[in-house]
Amino acid sequence: MAELFASGRLIDLILGLVVIEAIALTVLHRLTGKGVAPRDLVGLLLAGAFLLVAVRFALTGADWVWIGAWLALALIAHLADLALRWRP
Repeated sequence: MAELFASGRLIDLILGLVVIEAIALTVLHRLTGKGVAPRDLVGLLLAGAFLLVAVRFALTGADWVWIGAWLALALIAHLADLALRWRP
């Protein structure tokens, strides 16, 4: 189990689940018209995915610059998502 964490493979599995979630939610919306619209999912899922990549880099001993870059991307995606959802 420790090897799953140390190698970052656990994060790869979780990122795969995020992709499956995005596909499933998009298909559900297209077939039924219910649920969250795909364009409303992009910022939310990107922010989470970027955070996961930052964790993967941290677990595998990457340089702090890369971790910081992924965290900055997560912040940008989060702020963009928030801006799109903001209602006056």
